Amino acid sequence: MKKSRLVVVGNGMAGVRTLEELLILAPEHYEITVFGAEPHPNYNRILLSPVLAGEQAFEDIILNPLDWYEEHGIRLHLGKTVTRIDRVRREVVAADGTVEPYDRLLLATGSTPFILPVPGKELSGVISYRDIYDTEAMIEAAKVKRHAVVIGGGLLGLEAANGLKLRGMEVTVVHLGDWLLERQLDQTAGKLLQQSLEERGLNFLLGYQTAEIVGNELGDACAIRFKNGESIPADLVVMAVGIRPNTALAESAGLYCNRGIVVSDALQTYDPRIYAVGECVSHRGVAYGLVAPLFEQAKVCANHLAHFGIGQYKGSVLSTKLKVTGIDLFSAGDFMGGDGTEEIVLSDPAGGVYKKLVIKDEKLVGACLYGDTADGAWYFKLLREGRKVNDLRDHLMFGESAIGDVGVQGQSRAAAMQDSDEVCGCNGVCKGTIVKAIKEKGLFTVDDVKKHTKAASSCGSCTGLVEQVLMNTLGSSFQESPKTKAVCGCTDRSHADARKAIREHKLLSHAAVYDFLEWRTPNGCATCRPAINYYLLSTWPHEAVDDPQSRFVNERVHANIQKDGTFSVIPQMKGGVTNASELRRIADVADKYQVPMVKVTGGQRIDLLGVKKEDLVDVWRDLGMNSGHAYGKSIRTVKTCVGSEFCRFGTQNSTQMGIDLETMLANMWSPHKVKLAVSGCPRNCAEAGIKDVGVIAVDSGWELYVGGNGGIKTEVAQFFAKVKTAEEVKEYSGAFLQLYREEAYYLDRTVHYIGRVGLDYVKAKVVEDAANRKALYERLLYSLEGLPDPWAARIAGAQKHEYIPLKVIA
Repeated sequence: MKKSRLVVVGNGMAGVRTLEELLILAPEHYEITVFGAEPHPNYNRILLSPVLAGEQAFEDIILNPLDWYEEHGIRLHLGKTVTRIDRVRREVVAADGTVEPYDRLLLATGSTPFILPVPGKELSGVISYRDIYDTEAMIEAAKVKRHAVVIGGGLLGLEAANGLKLRGMEVTVVHLGDWLLERQLDQTAGKLLQQSLEERGLNFLLGYQTAEIVGNELGDACAIRFKNGESIPADLVVMAVGIRPNTALAESAGLYCNRGIVVSDALQTYDPRIYAVGECVSHRGVAYGLVAPLFEQAKVCANHLAHFGIGQYKGSVLSTKLKVTGIDLFSAGDFMGGDGTEEIVLSDPAGGVYKKLVIKDEKLVGACLYGDTADGAWYFKLLREGRKVNDLRDHLMFGESAIGDVGVQGQSRAAAMQDSDEVCGCNGVCKGTIVKAIKEKGLFTVDDVKKHTKAASSCGSCTGLVEQVLMNTLGSSFQESPKTKAVCGCTDRSHADARKAIREHKLLSHAAVYDFLEWRTPNGCATCRPAINYYLLSTWPHEAVDDPQSRFVNERVHANIQKDGTFSVIPQMKGGVTNASELRRIADVADKYQVPMVKVTGGQRIDLLGVKKEDLVDVWRDLGMNSGHAYGKSIRTVKTCVGSEFCRFGTQNSTQMGIDLETMLANMWSPHKVKLAVSGCPRNCAEAGIKDVGVIAVDSGWELYVGGNGGIKTEVAQFFAKVKTAEEVKEYSGAFLQLYREEAYYLDRTVHYIGRVGLDYVKAKVVEDAANRKALYERLLYSLEGLPDPWAARIAGAQKHEYIPLKVIA
């Protein structure tokens, strides 16, 4: 049987996704030809920003390499622009004269960037930001130019500004609106975003309208003049003020267009042989620019091209989950609110968190989240289902985890999801689809899941959730995907690469690591040196060479630097317990060194604030107490309640348990700070539910919780295990912390580590495998054996140079 001929005009994400769906449904139905105006295979335009920022290479974002087209028998014309459609002959004609006949034609011509019609728009140095060509042009410009101006405060504009800033340019964002991302955020969230980006060195001019781009005698852009008469230097101008559906080809062929190529619910144009998908399309009067609706269109269009004829595209309910320069944002529905709506708002500007939920007729109709977007998918699910939320209202703001018994079951978010719940919003992939693919196709890694289901293959924000689904489905067979982001600009190696090389090749010094992994700079930098120093010490205790100068200033000085240059000194008080002798010494030191403030901390210790650097060693000597490690990526405190010794509700001796844990973990370095708490009964007065390790006494023993965090984003600790004896508390807690020390990446808190690998994985290593648990515990005790108290070491003369003030010579 002779195959029909399908020609696709457009080699981008929407057109190629349609082909992928079609090849699943009807792999032998068509002879397929694809025209692409760019000289590249299909790549992920969403990830152009990491390429601009230097975090990824172009090769990393290619979705369909050339061999994919060959494997599927697709004739590919790269670098050829189709200029004419002959609907009578059913042929397309490219600019170079290439002619291809068709039985069915798919238009996926995308959009074109809007260029402001201002004088100077044609000058050299004025570019748009739409494809890899624009990205490479910006990368080259950043090498020789200094002042960049980005016109447009939308997502693309902000990503361009961030990338150029990271490449060393002075960047100003000019935006006509009153706040950034006004289509995705309300004013409060937009202002929070602006403040955060300003702290990172970006400049903003809001409410400014460009009048002219000024050029020099060579025809290069050199400044921008605004309608209010002001001007600023600009030798690179990036226009990111919006896009328009690319309908030129369709219009020239006589197809009906109205703010896009008008299509039916079958994605068919007014010519029944011609279909259209993507940003070039107008469906029911709406043109979509986000990737999720385009992929929904692709699925329906493929259904009709395969002659199934049962798919209908009825439009998309939109949600936007973004990560702008590392800041998480989410919005969905009518997040601006208005007449007849109610708003529930949580605002913590200092903590970097803002959440607004909009309710109408007892239903959630909109959400806007800044900083904490973990429950975005849940809110979007409630919004799409249109269910009434009266019964959830008291807990709605605090997310899905606040519904029911909080933190008791300890299951991961993936385990709690139904098969019908969506994991990947970009590609519309639900949990059940992923689980089915894992079981039927024998998938073991996130990359496998990406290949077979497309989950996590677009923006990547759901990667952690996909890893959890893998872990829950496979258990110990799960193969973890390492962080692919480079440790720093000194190398292309990831944190996982560095840890693996240090472990497998027994690298014991910074020089050995930098040499073996071919670091670009022989001595590293302020970003990579602390990470490598930690990896060395945690992998090869008592053998690796510690480099104190590779620590942050607080860890070098063993005190917390304050904003006036003085230091905070917090001595150790195990379990929050002290005595009259220690209190007298603290009082004497405060008087002797004129300490301006003595304060009780939230960790049940006493803080001496305002100590001069040159007085530190003498203060420690006079205190005669050990360091409280309140300054380091290390064990901090073990908070306790009085427990059964004094409290009438206490079921176990929580105070002694806390003292024992703090004694065991003394001087322990870790990827990030570690806090513990022990409560003597389920009333939990020591707040064990928001600690890295929380211990709660019950009548029959102890319950252990892990992964809590009381910081900017409060995380409830998850149930880990129940044990009978105090010795088991030490063993289970120690083994968990050693697993974290050995596998977490530098600056990851325990909650982030557990979020990456899944709680089930951690339980399998510690709770369910007794031999492995004991081995981890023994490695922890060995690594801590004989470690000196840092204050005592300084008193004994170690690193004297760290405490000698510089002389100022007039």
